[in-house]
Amino acid sequence: MNILVLGDVVSDIGCRFLRKKLPAFKKLKNIDFCVANGENSAAGNGISPLSVRELFASGVDFITTGNHVYRRKEVYELLDENEFVIRPYNYPESNPGRGFAVVDLGRCSVGVINLMGTMFSESLENPFRAADRALMELEGRTNIILVDFHAEATSEKQALAYYLDGRVSAVFGTHTHVLTNDERVLPGGTGYITDIGMCGVENSVLGVKKELIIEKFMTNMPVRFDAADGKCMINGCIFTVDEKTGRCTGAEPVRLS
Repeated sequence: MNILVLGDVVSDIGCRFLRKKLPAFKKLKNIDFCVANGENSAAGNGISPLSVRELFASGVDFITTGNHVYRRKEVYELLDENEFVIRPYNYPESNPGRGFAVVDLGRCSVGVINLMGTMFSESLENPFRAADRALMELEGRTNIILVDFHAEATSEKQALAYYLDGRVSAVFGTHTHVLTNDERVLPGGTGYITDIGMCGVENSVLGVKKELIIEKFMTNMPVRFDAADGKCMINGCIFTVDEKTGRCTGAEPVRLS
């Protein structure tokens, strides 16, 4: 089966571009299941019930998130109720939402785990130990398992992928919004890429107006980050997975404009 994972969708402009391009691309690439990181999909940052609806309307089947998941209180109830939207598993268990889910596709099921890194980020449960716990909860339910690792450090992402090699179908990094050039299948049969980039304005910094980011770096003063306008791109990766074994057999980066 072909599984498409999409990098952080940035603001309403990213959602609109995805809705314009994704349906035809899924058909072209024979995509069976599509996951998108939606933690920046609301206008002005975070994720909202409106941006969730936009992502699903575009053809996304499942939504993961990250460190901005709780920025908007209006999404808390949705996180508890919608089984197709998850938050990082290593947040406290009492927080709104769930950290993994299993999606029944009919002929097979796909498990998705969302984790967040702790290097240069929030102080959360160790993601390696959290991954072990999540896999114990998924044991016997599916052999196709995807992991969205929302993290800053490339070393942490690579280390977790090797730690999970042979135990999950694919590990893909999100959060840095820059598509990396290291897609591959690890020795144990796990697909991997350090970061799947973003879906948003190409001529920007992380989807934000570049002038604002430059000002922030030059002055160290608070700056409101407004989404950029202009030509958009879609970044991600397609993992080809054997339905019977759960092993990844190929990884193809996505660069669509």
